[in-house]
Amino acid sequence: MSGPFGLPLPLLTDSYKATHFAMYPEMQKATAYAEFRQGFDGDADDQRMVFYGMRYILEQYVSRQWTQRDIDLAEGFFKTHNAGYGAFPFPRALFEQFVQTNNGYFPVRIDAMAEGSVVYPHTPVVQMTALNAYAPLITYLETVLLMSWYPSTVATISFRSRQAIEESYVQTVDDDAWGTLDSRMHDFGFRACTCVEQSMVGGAAHLLAFDGSDTMSAAYYVQYVLNEGRPVATSIPATEHSVMTAHRSDLHAVLRTIESFGDGVYACVMDSYDYVRALAEVLPAVAQRKLERGGFLVIRPDSGDQIDAVLQGLRAADKVFGSTVNAKGFKVIRGASVIQGDGVTPATLRQILAAVRDAGFSAQCVGFGMGGGLLQKINRDTMSMAIKISSLVYADGEARDIMKSPKTGLEKASLPGTFVVVADPHQGGAP
Repeated sequence: MSGPFGLPLPLLTDSYKATHFAMYPEMQKATAYAEFRQGFDGDADDQRMVFYGMRYILEQYVSRQWTQRDIDLAEGFFKTHNAGYGAFPFPRALFEQFVQTNNGYFPVRIDAMAEGSVVYPHTPVVQMTALNAYAPLITYLETVLLMSWYPSTVATISFRSRQAIEESYVQTVDDDAWGTLDSRMHDFGFRACTCVEQSMVGGAAHLLAFDGSDTMSAAYYVQYVLNEGRPVATSIPATEHSVMTAHRSDLHAVLRTIESFGDGVYACVMDSYDYVRALAEVLPAVAQRKLERGGFLVIRPDSGDQIDAVLQGLRAADKVFGSTVNAKGFKVIRGASVIQGDGVTPATLRQILAAVRDAGFSAQCVGFGMGGGLLQKINRDTMSMAIKISSLVYADGEARDIMKSPKTGLEKASLPGTFVVVADPHQGGAP
């Protein structure tokens, strides 16, 4: 069989789609398209979204060659798939036709916007065209194509996060320190995913906006599959609570970390027992050895109020290690910073950045980690992605543009016609 995970390719769709070949009218041509029907989480103020992930879907699921064995295995499944375990209808004849005459490739043309395109609601991001006998298969691939909602939504979260951090950089960071921007948000989401494939696809989407990631499945995929071996993602040595609590005290754990990695950038989680006490007692106790090693310490809280924990860490680091005041009048801590990775969302990220600014610190003094909020706490409705048929030519030659327009849910209305997406010079090249 040719499908992934031991699945025959005809089964990579919803059950009811296997029956649609017998329901569509006779057609010479059919066109369908994909769009996002709303901005991220319904945001009406900033409706920009990032379209990403279609290449992976096309390579992994669509561009595979179907075989007769795929069809035979699917038929064995369909024989008992109907209600009551009876035979379920499916377009065996059409499948066999393109296996024999189209070298096994699914007979649909797919046009898509470039990976990483920034789009607005109702911009067609994908268009499918099927002709003649294959026109009734126009939406057979909808199920897998729609899965691009996931990497697109992750990419949009990271895009929105970068916009927020950039705004704070404009206000508080000198020009010569903007090189730190790319590492300001780190992907902590590998363990939040349901499977390795999800981590790879979602983690790759994050790397459109930042280069910080602990999701090595995505880092490797992007580097070696997409970027010809050139590295994209980076990380740093960092403790976890298991490392900290394995030592007799936080002091011993931090000193061991400094001895091991203190000549570079490294992070220590500081709330295993008492975050405030660790800041007040452990930081001063390790300061001399940290300075001798010459590296950069990142302090990580992992509990408590997000804003308070960041400000407490910044003020403690400022007290122990000192700071300089940049040209914009904000403090830059010497050789240390804070990373907040506990429950961060795009909304709380903005709140933290505002508090850091109001406390007089430069945004380069704080980084962010996002785990479940980046790779897991989203769904297809977050940006309401949908695929609908939009145009057809009947067998008698009559052309008709069609759309969905439910009176009880006009937010789900679709667009009629066939589409071309162009850049609008009056809106900065937006599609």
